[in-house]
Amino acid sequence: MEFIHFRGILKPAVSLKHLNVLNENAQKCLASCKIESIDGEAAQNLVPNLCVPMNSAFYMPEAINVHPQHYLKALFLASEHLAKDLSASGVKGKELRLHRISINNLRDLAGEYSAVIVCLGARAVFLPELSGKLPLRTCRGVIAHLQLPDGTSEVYPDHSPSLLSDAWLAVRGPRNLYLGSTWEWNSGNYSPDVPLEEASKALRELLPKASAMYPLLKNWAFTGASAGLRAMPPLTPHGSLPVLGCIDDFVGGNHRCKYWLFGGLGARGLLYHGWLGKLMAQAVVSCNENILPSELTSWRNKKG
Repeated sequence: MEFIHFRGILKPAVSLKHLNVLNENAQKCLASCKIESIDGEAAQNLVPNLCVPMNSAFYMPEAINVHPQHYLKALFLASEHLAKDLSASGVKGKELRLHRISINNLRDLAGEYSAVIVCLGARAVFLPELSGKLPLRTCRGVIAHLQLPDGTSEVYPDHSPSLLSDAWLAVRGPRNLYLGSTWEWNSGNYSPDVPLEEASKALRELLPKASAMYPLLKNWAFTGASAGLRAMPPLTPHGSLPVLGCIDDFVGGNHRCKYWLFGGLGARGLLYHGWLGKLMAQAVVSCNENILPSELTSWRNKKG
């Protein structure tokens, strides 16, 4: 099951303002996440036929493309194997199980578990205890799947990076890539399926943006599309930050540190999830919400 592509990512600058922001980011980057400022010629050596309007681009050689669904399946399997290895070595209490059950509300889990963490993304609002109470904004995104037809010789080079601009190209191989993504705010469409009319609309929006960056995209053929619904966090003075915290008061009853919310990761879930997952686990085990950054729990003070 392939879920990571080690290609790096290249981002051409498209305006002077954009160039200044990217230069600042490059100067502040972590040593473990290097951002290189390169000129147009160097960018075109990485991706032939690339359009570089400001003669400047930013290259992240160690950046990766991740297939989220495959990654999450692999993450669960890795966690399951780790728990088994620890148990086999004599460490007690290390067990991981996946249970598939249907519930009508969170109180259905009251007697069976010592703690319940809700991490359902945009579907968290389907729980009656949380309906209308979360400051989340829905946003549907459509991704197009493109292939280069047989007989076309101008393949995407094997070791060239994926591209990021007003649209992005996540390259899966010389003849296979994903093009994304649209942003349809306040959507209530949870289906991963994309009808032809919606796919055509997405292509009309995305292809001009991507072709301005990589003109050879005109030779690629549309083969399908998929979609997802983001649960975007609210806008705050600190930016758009995830929504975490204890939600016992939403559920009702005599509970203390039993019910928790882990949501609002939006389009940056793969960036946030490891760090915030560790903090959430510490908060739940220690029954101490103060372990979580106050910027991520302040939404609870504004409810209602």
